Amino acid sequence: MSACPICDPGGMASVPERLVEAATRLFAAKGYDRVAVQEVVDLAGVTKGAMYHYFGSKDDLLLEIYGSLLRMQTERLERFAQGGAPVAERLHAAALDVVVTSVENFDQARVYFNAADHLPEAKQREVRAERRRYHERFRSLVEEGQATGVFRADVPADLVTHYFFGSVHHLGQWYSAEGALSAKQIGRHYADLLLSSLRTA
Repeated sequence: MSACPICDPGGMASVPERLVEAATRLFAAKGYDRVAVQEVVDLAGVTKGAMYHYFGSKDDLLLEIYGSLLRMQTERLERFAQGGAPVAERLHAAALDVVVTSVENFDQARVYFNAADHLPEAKQREVRAERRRYHERFRSLVEEGQATGVFRADVPADLVTHYFFGSVHHLGQWYSAEGALSAKQIGRHYADLLLSSLRTA
């Protein structure tokens, strides 16, 4: 097997990680439908047999590109949600985090959303269900603050959640790594705007 050109120093990246990283780079650069499986395995430094051991198809690689990001964000959200801080602080931390992790893993999210229509409907539904569970957990923090009088309750929590994530998903239309603001600065502005909109009079 050839040396992996995208491994971490010391060659510690696992085969699935190398494949996902290679696929992300290629799909982002060329487009999902223009990348052959052979290109992915060549960049990852593995064989086709190794790839098919972990991923049944190129579709499965695309699912994992976004799925790994979504699982990571969900795990982090759960830690924020279950923390002992006041609900406003927990929601602010969760809002900041989803922006930062989306920006820092920008290619993963962009690749999926640009290529999702290539997937069978059943696989798209799987992703939508996972994303919905994330949104529902985020919404529960809004509902908690509303129920305890910390947040205004005249706007439905669903609407607050959709409004916020509509802004997050729109990052792909304007964000640039060469811009004046860092990921953390953008995340803090988004989180501040969310909390400002929820404050009681």
